[in-house]
Amino acid sequence: MSKAGHPNQFALLAQRRFAPFFWVQFLGAGNDNLFKFAFTVMVTYQLSIGWLPAQQAGLVIGALFILPFVLFSATSGQLADKYPKEKLIRFVKLLEIAIMGLAAWGFVTTNVPKLLACVFLMGLHSTLFGPVKFAYLPQHLNERELTGGNGMVEMGTFVAILLGQVVGGLLIAIPGSGATYVAAACMALAVAGWVTAQSVPTSPSTDPGLTINWNPFTETWRNLKLAHGNVVVFRSLLGISWMWFFGAVFLSMFPAFARDVLHGNEGVASLLLVVFSIGIGIGALLCETLSKRHVEIGLVPLGAIGMTVFAVELYFACTALAPLPAGSKQTVAVFVAQAAHWRVMADLGLLALFAGIYSVPMYALIQLRSEPSHRARIIAANNILNALFMIVSSLMVGALLAAGLTIPQVFLVTGLLNAVVAFYIFMLVPEYLLRFVAWLLTRLVYRFRVEGDEHIPEKGAALLVCNHVSYVDAVLLMAASPRPIRFIMDHRIFATPVLGWLFKLGKAIPIAPQREDPQAYERAFAEARKVLDEGDLLAIFPEGGITRDGTLGEFKGGMMKVLASHPVPVVPLALKNLWGSYFSRIEGGTAMKRPFRRGLFSPVTLTASAAVPAAEVSPEAMRGRVASMLGAAT
Repeated sequence: MSKAGHPNQFALLAQRRFAPFFWVQFLGAGNDNLFKFAFTVMVTYQLSIGWLPAQQAGLVIGALFILPFVLFSATSGQLADKYPKEKLIRFVKLLEIAIMGLAAWGFVTTNVPKLLACVFLMGLHSTLFGPVKFAYLPQHLNERELTGGNGMVEMGTFVAILLGQVVGGLLIAIPGSGATYVAAACMALAVAGWVTAQSVPTSPSTDPGLTINWNPFTETWRNLKLAHGNVVVFRSLLGISWMWFFGAVFLSMFPAFARDVLHGNEGVASLLLVVFSIGIGIGALLCETLSKRHVEIGLVPLGAIGMTVFAVELYFACTALAPLPAGSKQTVAVFVAQAAHWRVMADLGLLALFAGIYSVPMYALIQLRSEPSHRARIIAANNILNALFMIVSSLMVGALLAAGLTIPQVFLVTGLLNAVVAFYIFMLVPEYLLRFVAWLLTRLVYRFRVEGDEHIPEKGAALLVCNHVSYVDAVLLMAASPRPIRFIMDHRIFATPVLGWLFKLGKAIPIAPQREDPQAYERAFAEARKVLDEGDLLAIFPEGGITRDGTLGEFKGGMMKVLASHPVPVVPLALKNLWGSYFSRIEGGTAMKRPFRRGLFSPVTLTASAAVPAAEVSPEAMRGRVASMLGAAT
């Protein structure tokens, strides 16, 4: 779909391939939380049950809901790969009606064991829906829509969670008939979800021949091994699971944080949840704009930095609060009337916003890089890891509090730990860090525009050839590509401070002139062939060095040496208006002098042209194509 036909992510809500699915997941998330929150309030405030103390009710309900994710995610992933997803969605929504029917009976008869059983069953409902939800999107959205679609789903999920909890709390508090109203609302939402599911479009099976392994333990292990087979995807799963670990610390502490630190009542705890949910939603929606409608994993380090900064700042905001008498309970009106509390809410909202920016590109990357035949099983592995990380998060919080740390100190430890974990992940998967550098460069130093980016292939091996204008040409090409690119680069550039380290981190291939170092020359081409063997993108600057006068130089024959054994398509690229900037040569052949000689945000364009078959490639022909794209004489 063209940009004109799909101006932004909100336009997806008017399209059948997305809208019914979005509202199905929205209604399901809302129903989950309306039911759980109303039940929690009922057990905590309205009933007195000896075997389920009020202070333990929330923990028991939360654990019962998460348990199916650990037990059955592996099975649900297989089902989502084997069967058409629209049929599974309709089955899951039918199951929800049955569960909510049992829950309605439990509410009306005040039968706590039945309601606890329904909590487990709703966890099973969500476990079955999870892999379907995230495997559905790549079947119906292209690479340019995937980030926006994921942002809409994440925003919708958190809004639904918020609305569900608010409505559940209000309904159960109605004197005399609150349980009946909750029962009716749960049934109504379940039926609405099933009706909406009838409009979900056909989503064919990706592995119809799959034999289901019903043993959840062996299949869980197999799924984790399957995910581990793709290093970038598996480490991204760990990164997402860490985000759930991080978020669970704050979400689980809101009631105690509001009561013991902020001296607020239950309304203040709800206000914190509202601020957090709005922050997540805004961050998720911002991803499409910040990524320029691509899967831009350079946003992940930005999100990680923001999460740490505002978690630490939240600690300092709490320590600056004026002391109040023990047992004080401020209403929402009194709480928001104090400027110091706005600082706390701003920190919490921005922390959540950056968590949204952190998570959406990771989900999109996993969907894009996973093999379609087992994409749902990869998502199932993610759900298993998420559940395990959330359990460990609860244990860590309990241990820190038992050790005598205050709640703000727990937030501080979590923020600092986030910095350590994020740095470790980015060193393991340098692509995140490299794309972050590229994202900063193309937003802060240059006003970067890409023309013809649809010609850069999303799948399969290809050779990219580009004019060489500056020391950051490779970084700009990274920013334009939806996939990693391996570069053949002059060995001398690796001695450049900072940039040399980044290129080594990105596994750029150093090459020396054949007459200078024949072994390094041959080694470079052997590595280049390996890149193409693996189906990846390889980029080469055929001029052999950065231009000294801004003109296009002669194209050397290195590309022909690669194509002789690997006749892959060749995509011509042209960098325009980069000459004369800080990173290009000027003034007698020097570079990187006078950083602001062209100011900030100077316009730079990368143009990509249609791929050329290897049989039609020659140095002269490719130079002519690039020259015509530059508007230069050949």
